[in-house]
Amino acid sequence: MKLTKRWLSLGCLLATTAMLVACSSSDATSKSQVKSKVYRSIYQSDLSDPIMAISRLSEHQHEWKGTRYRLGGNSKAGIDCSGFMQVTFKDLFGIDLPRTTTEQAKAGERISKDELRTGDLVFFKTGRGPNGKHVGVYVKNGQFLHASTKGGVIYSDLDSPYWSKAFWQARRL
Repeated sequence: MKLTKRWLSLGCLLATTAMLVACSSSDATSKSQVKSKVYRSIYQSDLSDPIMAISRLSEHQHEWKGTRYRLGGNSKAGIDCSGFMQVTFKDLFGIDLPRTTTEQAKAGERISKDELRTGDLVFFKTGRGPNGKHVGVYVKNGQFLHASTKGGVIYSDLDSPYWSKAFWQARRL
């Protein structure tokens, strides 16, 4: 009889402990999931609000103005186009992009040039090989922001002869 009571008590204790652990970890998980969703929706609303996105991109360009282009760079000491997109989307919109232009060109959904909105990625074929691709972010009125090999972090016109000819694709995240 004592042995049965002992096993029954031990079983109840284990069941209660398991329920408490399950409840606490479930609550922590759901809180982090909710927090993640809230932060993501805030960032998405900033990107879906063109006025807010344009303002943030403009401020960002001023912060990075004068930064030289450096292949493989990802800081104000020097940055390349895909590094600038990675930093820009993470800092301004909380969106993690891959590091390379080739990988970024697979992100999101492909759209036509006519569908461009603020925050869409624009891609160009500017040369040969793996380094022959370039990326920027569409801002407004045919302008995009990018890290240029000649001018550093600048705005350029999509319809200029050079960029118009080199245009490859656009993607919406």
